[in-house]
Amino acid sequence: MPTKKRALGRGLAALIPVSETTAGVSQLPISAIGRNPRQPRARLNPTELEELANSIREHGVIQPIVVAQTAFPGQYTLIAGERRLEASKLAGLPTVPVIIREASDQQLLEVALVENIQRSDLGPLETATAYKHLAEDFGLSHEAIALKVGKKRVTVTNTLRLLKLPASILEAVAKEEITEGHARALLALPTTQAQTAAFKTIVRKALNVRQAEELVRQMLGHKSARPAKPSKQAEAESIALKLRETLGTKVTLKRGRKGGTIVIHFYSDEELNAITETILGE
Repeated sequence: MPTKKRALGRGLAALIPVSETTAGVSQLPISAIGRNPRQPRARLNPTELEELANSIREHGVIQPIVVAQTAFPGQYTLIAGERRLEASKLAGLPTVPVIIREASDQQLLEVALVENIQRSDLGPLETATAYKHLAEDFGLSHEAIALKVGKKRVTVTNTLRLLKLPASILEAVAKEEITEGHARALLALPTTQAQTAAFKTIVRKALNVRQAEELVRQMLGHKSARPAKPSKQAEAESIALKLRETLGTKVTLKRGRKGGTIVIHFYSDEELNAITETILGE
């Protein structure tokens, strides 16, 4: 059975048809290709980039880069393939294979965003910033953004909420000093002062996400969630089960208002001797 392809988003699918392989591929000088001004990713992993450069030195650029013609003759804007382009520079290639497309500003952002999300390359703040551009610069609703990037609407909304945190916390997320899960927990606090105080405690005590959520609950005045105590009947049945497994025979445990009784059944003298030896440890 053929595997189902992941949704590319309208902008990406329009610019890079899934069935396209080598049709319309040209060679362009690397110096003629400028960075996508709508690229949401702020950084590239140096180790991964060097590994890709080594692969390109050995095998060349297998998948063409997608570019758009600018208003200046002979100059192009990168649409998709930033890692391949940067790795090609590291590998010392003078030219790279490209597919030339027409793209609006919105498509430049859509494609760069979707491409990176599909490869899990973007950090949470980079993704949130890209969503913000789609919402504010192009008037897209959270639902429309979700459809384009293949996410649930609530995911888009929650990611955008991260940008409401204080700058010091956002910087810590960017530097991976705390995780996105920590940051989401802090959003429940009503003021920046409370969020900052909780953040400092999380860092100082090296709290995990669950501990951070518990800290926030305490700061909000909520009691810690405690597991409900088992009923006396459930507890009695559990004890009886353990006794049956240990003694190898039927055991009945009954509770009264004070105390109770345990009845151990045996069906032969041999069973009685075995039960006695087990209880007495003989």
